[in-house]
Amino acid sequence: MHLERLYKSHNSLILALDVGTSSVRAALYDHAGNVLPETMVKNERVLTATEEGGAEIDADVGFGQVVAAVDDVLEKAGSVEGEITHVAVSSFWHSLVGVDESGKPTTAVLSWADTRSREYVAELRKKLDETETHNRCGARFHSSFWPAKLLWFRKESPDVFKRTAMWLSFSDFAAMKLTGGPTTSVSMASATGIFDIRRCGWDEELIKFLKVKNSQFPPIGGEAETFRLEAKYARRWPRLKNSRWFPAIGDGAANNIGAGCTMGSKAALMVGTSGAMRVAYGGEPPEEIPSGLWCYRVDRKRVIVGGALSDGGGLYHWLKDNLRTHASDDKVEAEIARRPPAGHGLTFLPFLFGERSTGYHDFATGAVLGLKATSDAIDIVHAALEAVAYRFAEVFDQLNQVRRIREIVASGGALRESPVWTQIIANALDRTLSLPEILEASSRGAVLLALEKIGALENLEALTPPKGANFVPEKELRGVYLKARTRHRDAYDALMSSAVDAMMAE
Repeated sequence: MHLERLYKSHNSLILALDVGTSSVRAALYDHAGNVLPETMVKNERVLTATEEGGAEIDADVGFGQVVAAVDDVLEKAGSVEGEITHVAVSSFWHSLVGVDESGKPTTAVLSWADTRSREYVAELRKKLDETETHNRCGARFHSSFWPAKLLWFRKESPDVFKRTAMWLSFSDFAAMKLTGGPTTSVSMASATGIFDIRRCGWDEELIKFLKVKNSQFPPIGGEAETFRLEAKYARRWPRLKNSRWFPAIGDGAANNIGAGCTMGSKAALMVGTSGAMRVAYGGEPPEEIPSGLWCYRVDRKRVIVGGALSDGGGLYHWLKDNLRTHASDDKVEAEIARRPPAGHGLTFLPFLFGERSTGYHDFATGAVLGLKATSDAIDIVHAALEAVAYRFAEVFDQLNQVRRIREIVASGGALRESPVWTQIIANALDRTLSLPEILEASSRGAVLLALEKIGALENLEALTPPKGANFVPEKELRGVYLKARTRHRDAYDALMSSAVDAMMAE
């Protein structure tokens, strides 16, 4: 079923905001879910990295970037007729910021990549049952989630911890500034690691252990609950003064919706700066969540299960910059395509930015094994791209324990810019990857979910996803990739076991 046949209003528009770690994007969509390309805005930004593992942004600076994106999209849409009835938002998962009684930030906004709390993961594992907590809250103990970060703040910054009246996701902080209330969505709360994904409420056991109060977390909004702008911003943006704002949903959930992957048998595979592979479906979380995966919620009637890789397109760019592959991207791609798969003999462990799925080793680092005098920069880049594909294969195997995956829909700028990498992933998974022509899948997903909530769209699952290029696995290479993946897994197991033993000995 095509969305254009379901509903269309020529005078109604939705403003979409996609708040990511590396950019803030905005655009107008019509009520048929079509983006108006002339209104698209992308404002790039960079998180501040610190020597001790910080990855953060000043909360007020981050909020100013959201305001600037709205300013820009409204300016570009000046000649576009129609009423902006709603604002739909997707935002990066796992962020954490504290605010005091007056709503002023007591901390910077910490992203998932902030690893300063990693030493407290061991304390969580020692004093709590990780398997039980994972199955209840959908998240392993890891520095990317709230429990470790809150424990770190309580132990390392007790004054900040005491002054903090409420702990929020960045999108909750922005909503508080814009609409006057810090209400969050089930989707955003479910990815904090401190939320009971089965009861749809903040987790009582973790709250007690962390010595915080339920009132220090934002209230969970209703399924179709919306808000209006505070007077200050209604005056700044007269065109939005009557618009209804939905609480943000997680960017991963929005990406699945935008890519047409809400049926459970379709997996969304995304490679942007980082990477993820996810299935979303109507119903309840699996009885037992596989150890290498997480489980969050799209909303109260849908769950999303998947794995996340910290190294994706960011790794590719880091390699090209630091290995000084001076050739153009097209020439690098052509050279990789020319060389035989895994012919370099290298094993690359892609953990330059740490590991999440599937092992959740907080102290993981990258490694290159098998270097020879004949190895060159292209060999290393080639091995790294293949290694990310093998990590996706590990996630894929565990996802198939939850739902039988029949289709994989790919998205993300890194794959769109690298057909060679997309083909490598198809080969490693031994599955066809579809790469549809979708502009801004996360923004589109937030809009489609909003359309469902307001009754303009009857059923997300009935939508026909856009068509695109298919990357078919090269069957004659199956044995080569299986052998190389086995070598990768053996190196992973050996090095991670050594790292754990060394950490335990300290």
